[in-house]
Amino acid sequence: MNAYDWLRNLPMTDFDSACKVIEVSFSQGTRKDFFRNPMLHPFEKGDLIAVEGVSGFDLGEVSLTGEIVRLQMKKRGAKEDNPEMKKVLRRATDRDIEIWKQNKAREPEAVIRSRAIAKQLKLDMKISQVEMQADGRKATFFYIADGRVDFRELIKIYASEFKVKVEMRQIGARQEAGKVGGIGSCGRELCCSTWLTDFKSVNTAAARYQNLSINQTKLSGQCGRLKCCLNYELDTYLDALQHFPDNCDVIQVAKGNAFLIKKDIFKNLMWYTLPDSNKQYPLTIERVRKIKSLNQQGITPEELEPVEVSTGKPKEAEPETVELVGQISLRTLEKAEKKKKQQQQQRNQPTRQAGQRPQQRQQGGQQQRRQQGGQQGGGQQRNQQSGQQQRGQQNLPDRQTGNPNRNKQRPNNPNRNQQRSNPPGGQADNPNQEKDKQG
Repeated sequence: MNAYDWLRNLPMTDFDSACKVIEVSFSQGTRKDFFRNPMLHPFEKGDLIAVEGVSGFDLGEVSLTGEIVRLQMKKRGAKEDNPEMKKVLRRATDRDIEIWKQNKAREPEAVIRSRAIAKQLKLDMKISQVEMQADGRKATFFYIADGRVDFRELIKIYASEFKVKVEMRQIGARQEAGKVGGIGSCGRELCCSTWLTDFKSVNTAAARYQNLSINQTKLSGQCGRLKCCLNYELDTYLDALQHFPDNCDVIQVAKGNAFLIKKDIFKNLMWYTLPDSNKQYPLTIERVRKIKSLNQQGITPEELEPVEVSTGKPKEAEPETVELVGQISLRTLEKAEKKKKQQQQQRNQPTRQAGQRPQQRQQGGQQQRRQQGGQQGGGQQRNQQSGQQQRGQQNLPDRQTGNPNRNKQRPNNPNRNQQRSNPPGGQADNPNQEKDKQG
C-alpha cells in the first residue's frame, strides 16, 4: 500500500489547478482514505493531522500530497469533486495525540472481549481486528466469515459493552493477512501489506499453465489461499503457449500411444512418455505437428525421434595467449608452496642433528663406562683365577711325589679344640684360619 511520491518536487504553477486532496493512512497503513484540503495547508509526508470522523474527529498520518494523489484517485475510481468527501480539520495537537494513544491502547482488550462474546452467541465468524476512532466514539470491528451472519444481537451487546458506536465490516483472508503483515517465502514483505490493493481470484489452472507441481503447502500463502503472485506471469505464459499445437495430448507411434507430460516454453519442446517405459522424450514443435498430421492420415511413424537436451553448461576454452598478469595460476602457487616446505625441512634438519649429538655423546660415554667396568671386572676375575692356579701348583708336588709324612697320624693337640673355637671377642685368634675356611 506504500507509494513513492515521484512528483513531490514538482513546483506549483497555478493555485487554482493544484490538487486539493491528500491521502491519509490509519493504523500503520492498513487503511487509507482521501480527504479534502481546501485551504492547501503545506502538509508533508508523515505529519499527523486531525480529520473529520463519525460525530467527532479522527487522527491519521499524511501518506501522499500533490499531483500523485490524482493518479491514486484515478486508480481507485474516486472523484476529486465528490461532495461527500470529508475534510482536513487541523494539524494534530498534543491533546489530540494523547487521547488517540489512550483509545489505541484499548484495541487489544477489545479484540479478546469481542471474540468471547461472539463465541457465546455461537456465531460462525472470527473477529480479526478492532479499530478505535481517535476520540473513542466509534469502533470498527473487522471479521471473517464464510457466509452471511446475523449479528443484530451482537451489535447491541458490543455497543453496551464498549460504550461506542459499532460498525461491522467483513473482510477476506487476503485482506486479513495484509493487516497482520509478514514475510513471504520469497524473503520480501507481503504484497498485500505493501502495494497490492486489488485482490483477484487465483485458480490452480494458473499453476498448471506454468508447469508448477500442485503442492498445497508451496502454492498457498500466509492467508491459506493460493498466492497472488501466481497471476503476475500468467499472461506471459499464455502468450507463449499460443505457438504450441492444440489437441496433441496423445500421439500414436509404432510402440504405442505417447502421452504429453509438459510443455517447455523456454526451449519450445514438448515432453512425451511411452507406455512401456517411464522415460520422457523431448520433441520439437515441428516434429509433433508432423506426427499429428501422419496420424490423421492413418500412418503411424516408427519412432518419436527425440531431441538431445544438454543440461550442463558448455566448457569454456582456456585462451592460449594470456597477458603477463594472467600467467599466475594455482599450479604456480602450489609449486611455490612446495619449495617453501622443502626449504623449511632442510633448515630443520641441522637443528635436529644438533639436538641428537649430545644424546649420542651421552650414549657413547655410557658405553665407554660399561666397557671400562667390564674390563675391571675381567681383570679381578683373572687375578683370582691366577691366584687359585698358583695355590694349586704349590700343592701338586706333595701329591705327585708322595709325602711320606702324609699318612702319619698327627699327635693329639689338647689345645686344638680351643684354637678352632672363636674367642669371646667374636674374632678368631689366627686370621689364616678364616681364609682357609673361605677357600
